[in-house]
Amino acid sequence: MQLTNQKRLAAKILKCGENRVWINPDYIDEVASSVQADDIREFIEEGLIRAKAVKGTSRVRARTRQEQRRKGRQKGQGKRMGTANARNPRKNRWMRTIRSQRRALKDLREADEITPSQYRRYYLKAKGGSYRSIAHMRSQMTMEGVQLKEGDN
Repeated sequence: MQLTNQKRLAAKILKCGENRVWINPDYIDEVASSVQADDIREFIEEGLIRAKAVKGTSRVRARTRQEQRRKGRQKGQGKRMGTANARNPRKNRWMRTIRSQRRALKDLREADEITPSQYRRYYLKAKGGSYRSIAHMRSQMTMEGVQLKEGDN
């Protein structure tokens, strides 16, 4: 029993590939006897012929892996491609630290905890890479005799 012509017509009507055309196995004889596109259209309306769903790629495994990585798993030596600098560039690390230090300095200046001249001095030191972090910068300031309020960083 040949259904190639019927499948071709159905594919054209359903606007899909011939491989996606599904014909109800109980009504194959009826479908095989139909020759015209109108007959095929009727079978489609009755539900005897339909297009199979497009198979996609499941994201379940990818999602679970991503969830685990967020927790810090699956990041060991064997999973790493690329250098440490490629994974977390030096420039990005620098930008993160310097921006936070500059923000902290700005807050200290606006709160009148440091004078504009002190702000300029510590700004330039931060630019030169003297401080590892905001905490390090604040400790250096207190060592140099700057009175900072405790609590707010």
